[in-house]
Amino acid sequence: MSTAGQVIRCKAAVAWESGKPLSIEEVEVAPPQKDEVRIKILFTSLCHTDVYFWDAKGQNPLFPRILGHEAGGIVESVGEGVTNLKPGDHVLPIFTGECKECPHCLSEESNMCDLLRINTDRVGMINDGKSRFSINGKPIYHFLGTSTFSEYTVVHVGQVAKINPHAPLDKVCVLSCGMSTGFGATVNVAKPKKGQSVAIFGLGAVGLAAAEGARVSGASRIIGIDLNPSRFEQAKKFGVTEFVNPKDYNKPVQEVIVEMTGGGVDRSVECTGSIQAMISAFECVHDGWGVAVLVGVPNKDDAFKTHPVNLLNEKTLKGTFFGNYKPRSDIPAVVEKYMNKELELDKFITHTVPFSEINKAFELMLAGEGLRCVIRMET
Repeated sequence: MSTAGQVIRCKAAVAWESGKPLSIEEVEVAPPQKDEVRIKILFTSLCHTDVYFWDAKGQNPLFPRILGHEAGGIVESVGEGVTNLKPGDHVLPIFTGECKECPHCLSEESNMCDLLRINTDRVGMINDGKSRFSINGKPIYHFLGTSTFSEYTVVHVGQVAKINPHAPLDKVCVLSCGMSTGFGATVNVAKPKKGQSVAIFGLGAVGLAAAEGARVSGASRIIGIDLNPSRFEQAKKFGVTEFVNPKDYNKPVQEVIVEMTGGGVDRSVECTGSIQAMISAFECVHDGWGVAVLVGVPNKDDAFKTHPVNLLNEKTLKGTFFGNYKPRSDIPAVVEKYMNKELELDKFITHTVPFSEINKAFELMLAGEGLRCVIRMET
């Protein structure tokens, strides 16, 4: 029986207030409106960004809300004007979008869509500002335009990547945020040449995805920098060859790396959001050709300083957003890399839980255990 055009009642994990366990509730999900798609979510994973906005420290607390933005699912129905997707298509909803019409989307260099770029304060749909979720007639806020901690969700068509239907959604769901961010930062922005050296600052999931990018690129040395030595053993699976813990030295870690490499690394990728790590990542690259790429998101009042002579000595500092991937145009090809065994994803997924135990995923992340926990929506 088709559910197109009808309200769907389903389960969703609702965050009612900051820092409190999510509550599994029956919600009503309205049909998709113009340029919208309703998706049946099959697998979703927990990303640090979900925890950050659930905790809501230093953020605008917007509750009740359905979090979640790393996921894979199947299109249930489409709204008016949607021509590139149909019911049954396998898709990844993505926290940022690609309208394909704005100057950014028309540029080969940018993925920062004017219409659909990330907006953490937006709680409704772009079309009318309203939520498609409700409980007893009261709206429940959206998150990043995706809200994947629900059995069904409504997403703007520009935030939906149509992928190979044979790709296992329980694996490729992690490509809709963190893995693509780290991997793309290396392969699309740092662009190490075969045989070059790469330093990775921060060995969480995004940093290890950056290391995977360096491994796939043929880097000869991949140096992992982290304050937590328990991460070093796991990082070897991602191609990391050497480890540096800044706590082990009484001088700035950038000086340690310059000495280790006889002048500095060829490329560095910073995945922590720490100002000190950003400075170190820039100052540890080789003069003349070194490139440092910033991925980590800093606190809103942060600033850092470095001597301008570092730039005059032909070191390059770059930033990236979502690994410079355009969601609809580029992510399907990243899925194909996994299908062709050019990119490994299974090693990123360290835990799985049923939807009823979604709070366990939060507990694991808060305890710093594992990389990605995939949540199975169907029990």
